Amino acid sequence: MTYLVKEIFYTLQGEGSHAGRPAVFCRFSRCNLWTGLEKDRHRAICQFCDTDFVGTDGEGGGRFTSPDDLAQAVEQAWPSTSMEHRFVVCTGGEPLLQLDEAAIEALHSRGFEVAVETNGTRVPPQGIDWLCVSPKIGSELVVTSGEELKLVYPQSGGDPSQFEHLDFRYFRLQPLDGPDAEANTRATIDYCMKNPRWILSLQTHKYLGIQ
Repeated sequence: MTYLVKEIFYTLQGEGSHAGRPAVFCRFSRCNLWTGLEKDRHRAICQFCDTDFVGTDGEGGGRFTSPDDLAQAVEQAWPSTSMEHRFVVCTGGEPLLQLDEAAIEALHSRGFEVAVETNGTRVPPQGIDWLCVSPKIGSELVVTSGEELKLVYPQSGGDPSQFEHLDFRYFRLQPLDGPDAEANTRATIDYCMKNPRWILSLQTHKYLGIQ
């Protein structure tokens, strides 16, 4: 198995339940909802993606030919030799196109708690410690349980209520970024206040100017 990784970097988790927690981000290349190329955006299921996940040329990125090689690269990004509090967020693109049980075991062997951020269209492997699903309206959601459901809002053709029957510990609503970010934030706040099952999630890394 060769893992194609856009970038690996150390930062603070910016959103969701672990916001503010030091973490290594391992961003896998490729996604099944969009090629990542602007010329194809009009055909993308996820029209609002603002993440560069094309190629392997980012900070710490590359082609890793074994689970241990990948885990070693993640470990090298962690600032301490201590095995305590190690945390890696596997994201993308869509990480579950590549992340497998062997890679998760290799990360565990180096002391990492493994979180995954997925669009929920791929069945996850065993061993994930924190599963965050971010559904995209228009895709087939096959992951119906996990720790956190984080819905970007608003999305045309969908409503948060359609996900409330799913088995997640936390339901978070995150304003859609872009030219209408201010209006979307107000709408998200309003929805959360009227529907208290939903918790506001903000992309604090953008406010702080960090990765």
